[in-house]
Amino acid sequence: MAGGLLHLYWVLPLLCELLMVETVSGGRGPSTGAPISSQFPASGVNQTPTVDCREVCSLNASDRCDFVRTNPDCRSEGGYLDYLEGIFCHFPPSLLPLAISLYAFWLLYLFLILGVTAAKFFCPNLSAISSTLKLSHNVAGVTFLAFGNGAPDIFSAVVAFSDPRTAGLAFGALFGAGTLVTTVVAGSIAILRPFTAASRPFLRDIIFYMVAVFLIFTALYHGRVTLAWALGYLGFYVFYVVTVVLCTWIYQWQRRRALVYSMPGTPEMLSESEEDRVSSNTNSYDYGEEYRPLLFYQETTAQILVRALNPLDYRKWRTKSVYWRALKVFKLPVEFLLLLTVPVMDPDKEDGNWKRPLNCLHLVISPLFLVLTLQSGTYGVYEIGGLFPVWAVVVIVGTALAAVTFFATSNSEPPRLHWLFAFLGFLTSALWINAAATEVVNILRSLGVVFRLSNTVLGLTLLAWGNSIGDVFSDFTLARQGYPRMAFSACFGGIIFNILVGVGLGCLLQISRSHMEVKLEPDGLLVWVLAGALGLSLVCSLVSVPLQCFQLNRVYGCCLLLFYLTFLVVALLTEFGVIHLKTV
Repeated sequence: MAGGLLHLYWVLPLLCELLMVETVSGGRGPSTGAPISSQFPASGVNQTPTVDCREVCSLNASDRCDFVRTNPDCRSEGGYLDYLEGIFCHFPPSLLPLAISLYAFWLLYLFLILGVTAAKFFCPNLSAISSTLKLSHNVAGVTFLAFGNGAPDIFSAVVAFSDPRTAGLAFGALFGAGTLVTTVVAGSIAILRPFTAASRPFLRDIIFYMVAVFLIFTALYHGRVTLAWALGYLGFYVFYVVTVVLCTWIYQWQRRRALVYSMPGTPEMLSESEEDRVSSNTNSYDYGEEYRPLLFYQETTAQILVRALNPLDYRKWRTKSVYWRALKVFKLPVEFLLLLTVPVMDPDKEDGNWKRPLNCLHLVISPLFLVLTLQSGTYGVYEIGGLFPVWAVVVIVGTALAAVTFFATSNSEPPRLHWLFAFLGFLTSALWINAAATEVVNILRSLGVVFRLSNTVLGLTLLAWGNSIGDVFSDFTLARQGYPRMAFSACFGGIIFNILVGVGLGCLLQISRSHMEVKLEPDGLLVWVLAGALGLSLVCSLVSVPLQCFQLNRVYGCCLLLFYLTFLVVALLTEFGVIHLKTV
């Protein structure tokens, strides 16, 4: 709601100020090379006209700090750090390359935070929730598991849609990630290990994805997303989930008949057996048995707490490579903070990952983290009756719950309501991802201002690459291990969720805040190039794969890689004005 009210708050003062600037400058508006005082004449209204923030680099170095502090277009919606003010107010112009380097390093670390949080905390809690609700593997796969794998994309889209100026980041990231996954990842899988695709799942997923892209393309064409359209995107994904469940039920029925009549297996049946082999191979042996002590001893509460908060496995450290150790050193701080704030329930363990001292500590720290992170801490510092802050109430209530839990439970046996910690961990890890995604969006927008790049090109490159790096590595690993069909299916299943729920949920939340439809402001020709390239790649795969009898070879993979390189070159040429539409 804060974003919507801010825009309404600026409307009337800006109109008055713009009229005054137009009168003073003779209808030409402010010149970009003049000092800041001459660009914005003094008036009785203490507001400045909204000028594109990317114009800051055309000003004198002494005027840039005042420009980013007073121009509404340079202000970030949410987040904890003001990156533009940091560049232009706290770093002298001669140290601008150093500031950019530090921001780039911080951006990489934010992507690392997103990956660690999603893989080690968000997804396990979602898996525990699906097990608690007794959902089937197929329903959990297209709902909770898809949400876990696409969490960085979803939260980045929700944050980007909260501000019309950064909506291009969302479209660039969602379309860019879709193009990357369906060309580079799918093509690399075919090159690494040629295989025969499962025909019906492939046709189902690619047709659904093409329809989803067409619906988003329609919204871009009309320049707005209404409440009906946002609900329609979410409803279409529900229809996709129902279709997957029905197809799975029909497949299982056909499989039972095949067993009765001794019919040979189909590619779909082989893909199911792949999943069985993966699960059996990964879960067939508990390597922890080798390190279990011969003599049983009871750990003290302090020892349990220290071991639970230690993110480093010394046995694994000794056997890993130098590269793994260097990356682990960077992960240790964020992993420690995540262990301290996010409870994780693991239904595959006998005790469900019950750590009594740490879980009791979570009852205090996790709710406190929730209120201090939600809306960048706005609700946490709010004072009830002007006297007592909300965070203090949360600490008191959490401490009381922690004390009751500590004295009513034991170290060796989890309580009956232990499953509630999965929901608490889900909420806390979701806000971790949301906070990191907010900073990613803000820092990308700041880099776009410095380099005068559109949000769309930043979304289709840096944001799409960063959010997709986890999917790339996991799919490549599956292909190298001999499961290319499963990896190829994952390429299309996840991005359907990302694009429909990312746009639908992001726009729905923005509509609920502002009580008006979401206005879309595409960054010129580039958005249409991006949407057209994604649609063209899907059409090519839809036509070429059946013509090859679903035999995906290295030639097909090389063609997909060449397509992505061509698209990337065209997109960058469009961004820098080499390719443009002629004005008549």
